Amino acid sequence: MASSAVGRNHEMLDVLGAGFEPETLELGSDDEGRVVATLVRHRSGHAGGRAVLYVHGLADYFFQLHLAGFFVDQGWDFYALDLRKHGRSLLSHQTPNFMRDVSDYFPDIDRAVELIRERDGHHTLVINAHSTGGLITPIWAEARKGDHVIDGLILNSPFFELNEPWVVRRPIADAISALAPLAPRVTVKPGLDPAYVKSLHVDFGGEWNFNLAWKPVDGFPVRAAMIRAFRTAQEKVQAGLTIDVPILVGASGLSPGAHGSAAAARTADVILNVADIVQWSGGLGADVRVLRFEHAVHDLVLSRSDVRARVFTAYGSWLREVVTSQIH
Repeated sequence: MASSAVGRNHEMLDVLGAGFEPETLELGSDDEGRVVATLVRHRSGHAGGRAVLYVHGLADYFFQLHLAGFFVDQGWDFYALDLRKHGRSLLSHQTPNFMRDVSDYFPDIDRAVELIRERDGHHTLVINAHSTGGLITPIWAEARKGDHVIDGLILNSPFFELNEPWVVRRPIADAISALAPLAPRVTVKPGLDPAYVKSLHVDFGGEWNFNLAWKPVDGFPVRAAMIRAFRTAQEKVQAGLTIDVPILVGASGLSPGAHGSAAAARTADVILNVADIVQWSGGLGADVRVLRFEHAVHDLVLSRSDVRARVFTAYGSWLREVVTSQIH
């Protein structure tokens, strides 16, 4: 794994407060300058060498206190990674969320895994990833196959296909991908549909409070290089992977279309087409379980309380029946 400097931020409290320890991972520089990722740790106190690493989606960061609480209550130390140019890791000189290829994030994940396993002494590690994180991490897991660095993947509404009409998903996306090497930062979409984030945030009647500078209502501009990166990774998933650890994939029971209403955003996935998630999940590896949750939203664990309770029950059962049983 690539090495990089690391420093625990003793002098500052994480934005989530007591019990959450932020750590800046120095990852060198790119054409915009200094690059960092941020690893946030929340200890269980009785993990017995087991840990979960959470990886967020696009225009997102880790803020789900209750997700950390669930894993800690199950006896797993919890870590979350704010990827470069997202959330805690977004620096003033950077283009938010910008990447040229999903492999840009491999050093972020490699360093986090190295710290969790080698420095913090965990013998069991599961990655839990959402949306774009759920696209990045399977490609990373395929590249690290045989290295025995993780023991399972939990994918929450992974981004396996663009949720757009065919003409956008194929000819237009192909044209944008061809443009990307010449104009990687040109904006091809000014932002995201605001209905989803509004359905979540307390300022608009939702249940959750998060930083709207890091997870904006309209998202961030989507650049040509990002579309190329998404399509390249999605094509790899759709061609089939051979990931060598068990995988749990969760998705909503319904997608109302590419641009769902505010009302639909509270009971369905208005960001992705769940049929695409189900279609492409089976080709990830030899041991894949796909579950759908009626009335779940795009981020399953931000669904209403009865739905997320079912999601957490499924996570807990899978960890006990599949991951822990195979290790012991």
